[in-house]
Amino acid sequence: MTILKWALIFLLISIVAGVLGFTGISAASADIARFLFYVFVVIFLVLLILGLTIFRA
Repeated sequence: MTILKWALIFLLISIVAGVLGFTGISAASADIARFLFYVFVVIFLVLLILGLTIFRA
């Protein structure tokens, strides 16, 4: 279950980065936030798949 907790943490981080990047709240860092959004979504998906398959007890 630990890996699934990390997956949820990365999902939350990606949502925050997406809100900052896609809404234009901070125009100067919008590109960085968009990049981080995609990075953390990929990490979330990888950890979710690992948590549901390999690390399941």
